[in-house]
Amino acid sequence: MRQFDLAPLYRSTVGFDRLFSALDQYVTADAAPTYPPYNIERTGENAYRITVAVAGFTDSDLAIEVKENALTLKGERKGDAGKAAEFLHQGIAARAFERRFQLADYVQVTGAALENGLLHIDLVREIPEAKKPRQIQIATGRAQNAPVIEGSVQQAA
Repeated sequence: MRQFDLAPLYRSTVGFDRLFSALDQYVTADAAPTYPPYNIERTGENAYRITVAVAGFTDSDLAIEVKENALTLKGERKGDAGKAAEFLHQGIAARAFERRFQLADYVQVTGAALENGLLHIDLVREIPEAKKPRQIQIATGRAQNAPVIEGSVQQAA
């Protein structure tokens, strides 16, 4: 895969740091971790759910953190430190992990639940009223409520 150098763009733009960081992540996607497996699903018009397979982990082994527009999920098994089991085959991975998800603007985590080895993280996108599109009425003819500027001279037509 061809490597792109985004450094010249950093020098000539202001305020696009997150965009270029995201592009860097996607360009180097080959090194992306594959453990633990996960699904992202849309559960409503503005609702989403991330489901992560965390078999063998308890709720005390997992940590979820949201900082800026990044959701970070960390897992580290603490309960089996004293056990010395003899496995004939160990197919259930129990290694520590850290998985990051980039969240769009106005996406908030509303809850998380662990059931049957699956961690469900619910998200909702709540756009503030000030940011939602709104319709502007167009007046026809002469403006009804035109501002009056003191000291201005109006010319007769």
